[in-house]
Order: sequence, then C-alpha cells, then structure tokens
Amino acid sequence: MHMRSVVFCSIWSIVAASFFLFTISDVTRVMGVVSNIGSTNGKPLVEVVGNPEVKNEFALSELHKLYLNRAHEEEHIFDKTNQHGTIATKKQYPPVVQLSNNQRLRILVTGGSGFVGSHLVDRLMLQGHEVTVMDNFFTGRRMNIEHWIGHPHFELIRHDVIEEYMMEVDQIYHLACPASPPHYQYNPVKTIKTSVMGTINMLGLAKRTRARMLLASTSEVYGDPDVHPQVETYWGNVNPIGPRACYDEGKRVAETLMFNYHKQGDVDIRVARIFNTFGPRMHENDGRVVSNFILQALRGDDMTIYGDGTSTRSFQFVHDLVDGLMALMNGDSIGPINIGNPEEYTMEEFAILIKRLTGSTSKIVKHPPTTDDPKKRKPDISKAKREINWEPKFGVEQGLKETIQYFQERLDQLEKGDYARLAP
Repeated sequence: MHMRSVVFCSIWSIVAASFFLFTISDVTRVMGVVSNIGSTNGKPLVEVVGNPEVKNEFALSELHKLYLNRAHEEEHIFDKTNQHGTIATKKQYPPVVQLSNNQRLRILVTGGSGFVGSHLVDRLMLQGHEVTVMDNFFTGRRMNIEHWIGHPHFELIRHDVIEEYMMEVDQIYHLACPASPPHYQYNPVKTIKTSVMGTINMLGLAKRTRARMLLASTSEVYGDPDVHPQVETYWGNVNPIGPRACYDEGKRVAETLMFNYHKQGDVDIRVARIFNTFGPRMHENDGRVVSNFILQALRGDDMTIYGDGTSTRSFQFVHDLVDGLMALMNGDSIGPINIGNPEEYTMEEFAILIKRLTGSTSKIVKHPPTTDDPKKRKPDISKAKREINWEPKFGVEQGLKETIQYFQERLDQLEKGDYARLAP
C-alpha cells in the first residue's frame, strides 16, 4: 500500500509539473513573454505574470480561469442512495506545482479573501505552498477564494486579527484592513484597531514562530503630499484628525510597530507602500474611482468626478502588485518600498479613458471635492527597481479591459438573477 501511494504521488507530481512547464514554455515559445500585438500606452500586451528568476511564472490565460467566466466551478452530483436527497460535491481544483516538504512554505495571508489578498492566494497556491487565509469577511468575500476551499494545501479561518491567534507559519502577508474610504470610514475606531492591534498580534505571531512578515502599508501614509512624485524618504503631510486619519495614521503606526519589532525583537520584516490598485474582484461598492467609473459607464449613469478633475492618480494592475509583494517578501530589502505604477492621469483624463474603453454614452459630471482628498499621487519606484528588481509590466489600458470584462460579467449575472454567484 505504501509503495502504491509513493508511485501515485510521483506520477501526480510529474503530471502537475509537466502541465506547469508546458503552459509557460508554450506561451513563451509561441507568443514570447509579452506580445507587441495590441500594445497599450506604449507597453506591450502582457501574456505571462511572475518572476522567471524565482521560477514562479504563470500564463495570464490560466489566471483568467480563476476569475473570468469562472471555469473551475463545482460539479454537483445527486446521490441517489441518500434518502434525504443530499447533494454530493465533486470539485475540480486548478493544477498546482508539487513541491517537496522542505520547499513548501506555510504561508498566512490575513485579509486573504479580499480583492488583493485573493489574487495573492491564487499565486501562492499555484506555486504549491500551504496557504491559510484569515479573514473576518467585513470587506472580503468567500467567492474570491471558493475555488480553493477543500484543497489539501488550503485552509480558511474566519477570524478577526484584532484577536490573538496561534499557529505555525513561515511567512505572513498582513493585508487585513478595509482600504477604501467608504469601508474604512464606516467604523473608524475598528479601522484603527485593525491597523494597530492586528499588526501587534501578527508581529507577536511572527516573533514566536520566527516567520518573515510583510505589512501591506499604503501610499496614504504620504497624505496630501507636497513632494511629487513621492519617495520613501518623504515623511508625508497627513491630517491626524481628518476623516481619512483612521486609515492613514493607522498605517503609519503599523509601520512604526514593524520597524520597532525589527530593531528590538529582531523580527524579520518587509514593508510595502501600495499605491492605487485595480483589477478583477474589486468590490462593486468600494467607492474607489476605478470601480465607480466602470460601473457608472456600463450602466449608462453619470460618471462622477469629485473636484475640478485636475487631481491626479497613478493606477497599477493587481497582477503587478502581487509580483511586487512577492518580490519584496522573498528579497533582501526590508523596505519601506513603493509598489505602484508611475503612469499618472488626471481624474478627467481617466474618466474619458474608461468612457472610451466601455463605449459608454455616460456624461461626466463634477461634484465638490471630498475632505482631505490628495491632489496628486504618483510613486517614485527607483528603490523598487534597484532593491527588488521590480517594475510594473501592465499598461493601464490592458488592465482596464480585463476589469471592465469582469464587471460586465457581474452585471450580467445580476440581470439573470444569478444571485448565488453574486453572494459574498
């Protein structure tokens, strides 16, 4: 029996590895790592994500199966032998790389069912690691990670990071915290607790297990900057009592905690300052400019700009961010490091771009600006290029086309009354 198991595992390892290698080699052989066909904003169309230096490349078409058209769905089979009519579930999981025990890491992702966290979980699972998602589902959604539920390498824990938790881990990606203004302003005291107490608890876990911990900090630590573009040495311009302070100052304290645990307790840390990010799995009601503009354009509603339209933002696609987070976690730099796309747009330019890409007839209307809204936001990524060999590969237009397709599918499901596919 033992020999049979060994043979079966060996065969499965070969099949999985062959699939992985075929996917990448086939794409790179036929199309190249990127194709110049359909380039956007001067950037070639990206076909492969990941870093070849650490052997974690994946064909973009394979990732699409996890969030566009949802190819990996459960197959429900009626069990006729059960008199109560129980539904038995047969589930097909995405193929993952088979790692040896000493290669496979135990990785905790707090906030792992959220927009960014779920994409990170996909990549870590596909690489063959054991991944635990910890989430209280305040903004995260089960549907974002349901294709991994039941997999032997995956575990989902409903837990709030402001409460202690004990487990054994090798790496911690600490992403837990509502990140959009409507969400973090809904309960500002809870937002501060998540940033401060949640970070303390995760640092305590990292210290006890000697795990490496990455904090997902934010460009909001720069506030309404008077330095442009923003470099990591800039201390920021934050209103400590404004409506955004619960998030801005919470993250600033979280960074302070990270570096003091590192200096005082020798905890192995990494700090990423994340700039505006967009992509599939964004929450429809998160109130951020990308989701707002796309949904308004697709529905034919007025596209609302707050202010005169001259405020600027820089937008990065979620797969670039995941590449950056993984490069930082597995590199030698502790940070802080800006992870963002320097491609800068005024709000009016961005609204016009989305209107064009959706073919919408929506009107662009302007409303009074919101309190403490930054006038300019653009990362200086010189440090990221130098210390972790990272820079964004996706043009904004390529990412927007994917995101528009995702939101159109969500709206189509709503029109069909497929509420099960829209539920958290």
